[in-house]
Amino acid sequence: MSDKRDKGDEDGPLELRGVVWMTTGTRNLGGHGRIGLLRAIAETGSITRGAKALGMSYKAAWDAVDTMNSLAGAPLVERSTGGRGGGSTRLTERGRQLIERFERIEEVHARFVRQLSEEALDVGSDFDLLRVLNLKTSARNQFVGVVSRLERGAVNDEVELRLPDGTTIVAIVTRESSETLGLELGATAFALVQASSVMLATELAGARLSARNQLPGTVHRITPGAVNAEVVVDLDAGQAIAAIVTMASLQTLALAPGQRAVALLDASNVILGTLH
Repeated sequence: MSDKRDKGDEDGPLELRGVVWMTTGTRNLGGHGRIGLLRAIAETGSITRGAKALGMSYKAAWDAVDTMNSLAGAPLVERSTGGRGGGSTRLTERGRQLIERFERIEEVHARFVRQLSEEALDVGSDFDLLRVLNLKTSARNQFVGVVSRLERGAVNDEVELRLPDGTTIVAIVTRESSETLGLELGATAFALVQASSVMLATELAGARLSARNQLPGTVHRITPGAVNAEVVVDLDAGQAIAAIVTMASLQTLALAPGQRAVALLDASNVILGTLH
């Protein structure tokens, strides 16, 4: 067995690729190739000429059209007879709509795969799924994890979310919200926490607190303002969390970059969501 590369093979950056296929049940309605055939038929007015333009045999093109017509729920291609040219083939309104919709889906899919490739294959940084999905919220802190514990209650459920770095965040949500979100063990979910809901503390050795979430770390950055300051804490497990504290509290705690601190989150202030 030879280790030599084929001629023309070149090393390149690692990247993700993907294709879009439409299916009905276990049968394939089509993807880029069949949509291209529909487009060629629309442009040439003939299955024969459309197939020739794509380098397909007439039989393969006709079989593809027949399959699409039977699976799409309504005909995509129809033939008209008579006339000086002996008839023609054209797309139905349903066929034209399908081409337009598939082109838009491919554009969105291409952008998603490109962004996913840039994010997921950068092994030197954390994988931020919310950024890939372009999820925009007002919450300063956004975490993605897996439901690792779920305690059902008559009114509220207690949900524990385990993040990729091993950090756990506990949230209290109503039973109705838990069912609506489809929360269950092993489900992927995200936690949103407003920076104003994060409390910071120092020198907690021996102290007992009611806050369910106590996340130790080191102050990374402080951005002071006229009344409040934003404090970013690098958590020991690898994540970072932002808190808004008053300038008076900043001075009382003597917070500074490099100082140890604990971020405290009340479970009722953690908002959960799912990616359905």
